[in-house]
Formats: sequence, structure tokens, C-alpha cells
Amino acid sequence: MATRGRIVRAIWLLLLAVMCLPSRVEAADGQTLMIAKARGALRCGVSEGIVGFSVRDAAGHWSGIDVDFCRAVAAAALGDPARVAFVPLTASARFPALLTGEVDLLARNTTWTLLREGALKVQFAGVLFYDSQAFMVPGRGGAQSVASLKGATVCVQKDTSTEEHLLAYSAANGLDIKPLVLKSAIELEQAFFAGRCSAYTADASYLTAIRLHAPGGAASVVILPERISKQPLGPVVQGGDVSWLILVRWVLFTLIAAEELGVTSENVQERMSDPLVRQALVPDDTVARAIGVEPEWTLRALRSAGHYGEMFDRNLGARSPLRLERGINESWTHGGLMYAPPMR
Repeated sequence: MATRGRIVRAIWLLLLAVMCLPSRVEAADGQTLMIAKARGALRCGVSEGIVGFSVRDAAGHWSGIDVDFCRAVAAAALGDPARVAFVPLTASARFPALLTGEVDLLARNTTWTLLREGALKVQFAGVLFYDSQAFMVPGRGGAQSVASLKGATVCVQKDTSTEEHLLAYSAANGLDIKPLVLKSAIELEQAFFAGRCSAYTADASYLTAIRLHAPGGAASVVILPERISKQPLGPVVQGGDVSWLILVRWVLFTLIAAEELGVTSENVQERMSDPLVRQALVPDDTVARAIGVEPEWTLRALRSAGHYGEMFDRNLGARSPLRLERGINESWTHGGLMYAPPMR
């Protein structure tokens, strides 16, 4: 019952935080793009630093699949992928930043849930990466399964769906897990490697990135095979601005559809001579006018980021430090879940 009470309390705290926002902006249709154009840059909310998703190097350059997506949206909306201002946000700060207009787009490995759409009145544009919640433990002397974590202290980040799933899973399985809840991902990483908790729970992809920082090397920690929840991660926009939602959503679908057609950032121009490819990737100019962008906005996004497979490969896959398998993030033509609706 105590764990169930913590879950209910977490939900109410989320709702209370939204109701108490001092200057929540109610976006009108077309308003987000208009503001971004006037500013001259897209303000994109990203993580404080997650390898493969959004991370800044010593020279200040941002990289990651979320970063690439932000640049693709900037190319489509503003004509230039460089016209992005990246805003690093903690998990607790991400939705307030979106709802008050501090950022135009949230691309911060954020899980799509009904609670967030229903209570916060935000809208997810789609799924950029299908993930799942896992546990990481010390490689030597650590737990061998999630069941063996009974009564253990587990590190988890505050104001995340992983915190709620941990509490629910513990209650359902009688594990009496004691969460060590911290606001900052950096603090949690330090706490886990200092031995303050027996396990660290988060998205499996994030734990893979954290392994790279292990003091004893990646082999010194283990990600347990069990998965306790689905974590579909995707870009988020304010509710109310339908045109902006359409633009962000169809940038994502364009990148997914382009992979299916074999259209890359390098061959996009020559492939446009194929009427079927052009029909599949270039919407009618009336759509561009309706949502406030210049024609061929989908092609600008594709030239900027490449198709979805290109983005995955360089940030998360074989060409990245993470070397993740595509798995369910493969195109539907190869047995995965990545599928884009037709434009016409």
C-alpha cells in the first residue's frame, strides 16, 4: 500500500506542478513557427548529456539522434539545419520548459504516455526510438536477476515514467525495492558508481550509454535481461498548435519513409526524378502553405539528417560507441516497428 501511495503521489505532484506554472503559454495554431521565425532559431529542449541521443562535446558541438531530429525540423521549418538553439533540461524541467514556451520542441528521450498527453495537454509527434526499462548492476557480486533485488536500494531519476514503473513493478512482485530518487542524471550516475544503490533502472539505451562511463570499464557492470515496461520515446510539442504538430510529425515520417525507399541524404536529388519517390516524400505545395513553410520542406529535412537508418547508424548503431542493434527500431519491411503513413 505504501508503494501504491507513492505512485498516486507522483501523479498528483505532476498535475500540481502543471497547474502551478506561473506563465503557461497556450499555443495557438501556427504560433510556434511564427515565434521561431521571428527569433531566427528553433529552441529545442534536449538532455543534459546522453550519448547517442543528445550530448555536447568539449567544443560545444551537439550530437545524437534527438539532436539530428531537431536539425531536421529546423531545416524544414526555417530553411537551415544550423538554426537551432539547444536547451539542456533535466527530466523535471522538460515539461515546464515546453509549456511556458521556453522551448518550441522537446526532443529529450521522453516516453509517450496518456498521462502526459491528457494531464499536460502536450502532444507527441510519433516514436523516434522504441525502448524498454531495464536494470544495470555491478558485474561482480551484483544481482543476477530483478527478482534478486528484493529489499535493495535502486537508483532512479525523479519525475520520470521509470520511477512510476519501478514502484508499480516492486509492489506487484513483492520486492519491497527502496528507490534512491535524485533529480539529476549526473547525480544518479555518480551515486550508482559510488555504490549507493544496488542497481540503476532507466531506459535500456540510456544504461548502455552509462556503461561507457563505468570507472572499471563497460565490462564491470551488467544490464540484466529483464524488461519491465515499454518506453516509446518521441518528440513533444505543445497542444493547440496543430500546424506545428503536423510539421514535426511529418518530418519524422519522412525520415522513416525515406529509408524504406532507399533515399539517403546523398542521393535524394537524383531520386526525385522517380515520380513514385517524389509522390511518397514531397507533399503538395498547398500543405506547405497551410502549415506556413516553404515548399520541399520534407526534402530539406532529409538532406539535413539523412533517412532514419542513417541517423540510427551514426548515433546508436554500428558507427556509434553504443553499437545497438536495430531490433524493433528496424523498418517494418525488415520486421521492425518503424512505419510511416502515406502522404497522399
